Amino acid sequence: MTLYKDKYRIESARLQNWDYSTPSYYFVTLCTYNRANFFGDIVNGELRHSPAGEIVAEEWIKTESIRPNIKMDAWVVMPNHVHSIIIITHRLVETARRAVSTCDISPKSRLKPNTLGSIVGQIKIQCTKRIRAAGIPEFDWQERFWDTILWDEKTLANVQLYIQNNPAQWDQDREKPPDLWM
Repeated sequence: MTLYKDKYRIESARLQNWDYSTPSYYFVTLCTYNRANFFGDIVNGELRHSPAGEIVAEEWIKTESIRPNIKMDAWVVMPNHVHSIIIITHRLVETARRAVSTCDISPKSRLKPNTLGSIVGQIKIQCTKRIRAAGIPEFDWQERFWDTILWDEKTLANVQLYIQNNPAQWDQDREKPPDLWM
C-alpha cells in the first residue's frame, strides 16, 4: 500500500503495460460493498434474484447491445457478486466526440474509453442508479473490481465451468454474509 493525499491506497492489480482495450477474454468479478446480499439468494443450488439482482442481470445483457465491440460469455449474478467473462472483440476507433456518448463516463474520469475499466464502470453506474431508484438507497459496490486475462482455451473452459457451478458452491463460500434483501 502507498500513501496518496494522506490516505493509504491499494496498488492496482492490473497487468502493467497491458492496454485493457486490447481484444481478449477477461474474467471479472464485481462485489457489493461489504459483500452485502443485495442480489438475491441461492436456494437448493439455484439462483433466486431479488429486484436488484434482476436489474444487474438486465444491465449485463444490455451491455452487449450498446457496445459493438463487447460480447458477454459465461456470467452469473450471485447474491453479493457478479462473475463474468467479458470479451472485447475488436478495438473501437476513437472519433471526435459528439453530443452522444455510448460510455457515459464523466469528463473528469481517468478511464480511457472502450477499456475494460470503462465498460465495468458503466455497468456499475447504471446498476447503481437503477437499484437506488427502485427504493434501495443503501446499495453500493465495492470499489474497483477483480480481473484476469484468459490467455488460453483450457483456462477459458475452466473459468466457464467455475461460473456455471458457482451457485451450487454457494454454501461453501466462506465470504458469504447474512441475507440483507429479504
